[in-house]
Amino acid sequence: MSIGSRCFSWCWCRVHGDLLRTSLKPLHSRPEHHLVWRANIIILPASGSAMSSPKDTVAFIGLGVMGYSMARNLRAGLGFDKTLLICDVNTDALERFMAEVSVSGRGPVRIVQNGFEAAKQAVRCHRSSLAAWVNVSLIKVDAKDTVITMLPNSSSVLAVYLDASTGILPALPEPLDHNACGSKLLMECGTIESSTILTVSRSIPENRATFVDAPVSGGPMGAQNKSLTFMVGCPPPLSASVFPLVKSFLRHMGDPDGIFLCGDVGAGTAFKIINNYLSAITSLAASEALNIGVKAGLDPRLLTQVINASGGQCWVTSKSNPVPGVQDNVPSTRGYEGGFRIELCAKVLGMGSKLARDVGARTVLDRPTLNAFSEAMEDERYKGKDARVVFKWLNDQ
Repeated sequence: MSIGSRCFSWCWCRVHGDLLRTSLKPLHSRPEHHLVWRANIIILPASGSAMSSPKDTVAFIGLGVMGYSMARNLRAGLGFDKTLLICDVNTDALERFMAEVSVSGRGPVRIVQNGFEAAKQAVRCHRSSLAAWVNVSLIKVDAKDTVITMLPNSSSVLAVYLDASTGILPALPEPLDHNACGSKLLMECGTIESSTILTVSRSIPENRATFVDAPVSGGPMGAQNKSLTFMVGCPPPLSASVFPLVKSFLRHMGDPDGIFLCGDVGAGTAFKIINNYLSAITSLAASEALNIGVKAGLDPRLLTQVINASGGQCWVTSKSNPVPGVQDNVPSTRGYEGGFRIELCAKVLGMGSKLARDVGARTVLDRPTLNAFSEAMEDERYKGKDARVVFKWLNDQ
């Protein structure tokens, strides 16, 4: 699904949870859902079928512009001994993912209907003996199974995790439930307000799961080429055991050297918001500087080289140059398509401004930058484009 359309329509409540089940029904009602695709991919109904051991099961919810590539890279890295459960409201994305993985032969994948089913299926165990289970249950965080979410906004996160009929948390087993296989690891990778992250964390019953926030930086291109940076917030008493486990999953989706333990739950989100605050402002600043050069008749390619070798260098000038033709395979060379939408850039900048107000930090540059984004977004020529389209907005004036 695309950012800004069905990908970000996770506005679930009880009714929207029903909508998800309805949207998936055509896929699951087809005869082929009992068949094996390329001998390693099986679409099964949500219940009643044999499942892999939870220690061999990972669920990924949210196949959006970034989530799709992240899940694909995760599937490739997990190996054939792991089963990946996938979930999304967009049946087209689910079918496309299944077809792509079947061709590549990267390992078993199953579709689940919602967060509840993702968590419930992963919890089911091949029971061996009560004594063996007791040994597992004594471990504080064993994380025999993992649910990773990549969701677009706070309402989506609250619904996917907390909804009474479709949410992840209601599927968690009671303590000392012999159907359980140790604590579950829950990981949210979207850029979500800190208050929402803390709400989810505080809603998890004790000893049933460990929740971490692990927002990403790098955009759709980083998701595609597996170069994302992850900023992780984890409960300090558990970080010594949990963070290595978190890294073992995230390294399949990003740069292994770009996975940072930032502090307690919520700290990862704060780091990401601050990073986005700076990135948004430099998007406008770099666009202004390069537009001055273009208007002055200077060669923007040479100007970029000089800037990147000098004090003005930043991620925008070096990795996602806003001037069309200066760099290959960046949004500006594709009509500003396929990048970080200007609407989302404005949103995360607003989140940074709110964080600044909450902690009493004075800001100067956020308001004029937000005003510039707002003016550009009102024009149909720039709406929905990559945020670096502000260069074109400036240059067209």
